This record gives sequence, structure tokens and C-alpha cells, in this order.
Amino acid sequence: MIANKKLFGTGLVLMITFGIVFVGIFMPLFNGHNGLQYMDSLYNSISKGSANYISKAVKAAEKFNGQSIDVTLAFESAEQADQMAKQLNAGGAMINVSGGTLKVSGDLGRMLANCLADAKLMYENNGDAIQSKYGIEPRRATYNWWHALTLLEEELNKQEQFKAANAVHTALTKAVEPAYNYFGIEAQNIKDRLWVVIFSLVFYVIYTLWYGFGIMYLFEGWGLQLEH
Repeated sequence: MIANKKLFGTGLVLMITFGIVFVGIFMPLFNGHNGLQYMDSLYNSISKGSANYISKAVKAAEKFNGQSIDVTLAFESAEQADQMAKQLNAGGAMINVSGGTLKVSGDLGRMLANCLADAKLMYENNGDAIQSKYGIEPRRATYNWWHALTLLEEELNKQEQFKAANAVHTALTKAVEPAYNYFGIEAQNIKDRLWVVIFSLVFYVIYTLWYGFGIMYLFEGWGLQLEH
């Protein structure tokens, strides 16, 4: 039995229109993408436009030009160790390969400069340059850097070279990780898409209330109420 037909009708209309819009959101109406994919791509592009801290990592690394290190790094496989030997050697490191283990010595600042140059190429979506440089798939090469820097930071901390370890950590988190995560995404400035961003946020609030009031009116019109 419907207790309040007007409220129930209002709630029903809200839920039906909510459902129509919901279906529309998941249809490929935005250049072959649905609404969620479009907004996800938009916010990834905007966040990339404000997440470039590679220059900060470069400045931190420059302080260690001329500082020698001597570490042993154990990788997941002999293949990865061979790839990493090639990447580290491009930064002037002396490498001794034994299975999946590398003994690395050389100028820390120079090694990091080479790593950060690669990160910059990846951040600019120039994977072809990485491929040409090492003959390694670009994302794989960037993952190798991530793994190597993680191991290097641990080794430097064990040697109580904490400032050097911090520079490696900065290169890892401010350059290599963003370069890997944002590869293939075109950066955009939020100012260029400001009205789209504002519309999406306002729509999100309205759409949430739309659903909430639709459910509330349906139940109240049906005669169900919360009581204390």
C-alpha cells in the first residue's frame, strides 16, 4: 500500500532518471570511452601536469658528483641483472656480474644523473629513446631502475651513508616512480580544463544527492519511516 503517492511518484521519477543517466555514463559516448574512463584519463592528465619533480631529484643528485660508492645488489634474475648492468654502465659504473648479483662501484652522482635522464625521457613519453639506448622495453627498463634504486638505498643505509641514501630515495620517488606510472599519459594544466573539472565535481555532488533523495522519497511514499 502506497502511503503518499506524490512522494512515491517523485522518488520513482528520480530513480528512473538516475538509472538512465547511470546507463549513459557507462556508454562509449566520449570518443569511444565511457564517462568513467574519460574522467579517469582527464584527472590522470591533470595530475601528471603537476607531478613533475624530476628537476628536484636532479639537484639532489648533483651534490654527489664525485662521490664513489661500492655496493652489491641482488636482483630477481640473471636476465634482470644483465639488463641492469647495461643501464648502470651507461652512467659510468664499473660492474661485476655473477648470476643475479651485481657488484657496483663508481660515481654516485653520475649514476643518478643517467637514471634521471631516463626518467625524464619516460615522463615525456619518449620510450623510443630508452629502447634505442639499451635495447630494452621502456617500461621494463624503468622498472629495472626502480628495483636497482630500492636495493641501492638499502645498501647505502647499511653503510650508514644516509645522505646518499636520501638522494637515491628522492630519485626513486620523485622521478622513477612517476615516470613509470605516467608513461603514455599526456600532461594537461588544470587551468586548461577548469570548467570540465568544476562540472565533474558539481555533477558528482548533485548525482549523489539525486540518488539519496530518490531512495528517501520512495521509502517515505511507501510508508516506511525512521523513528527514534
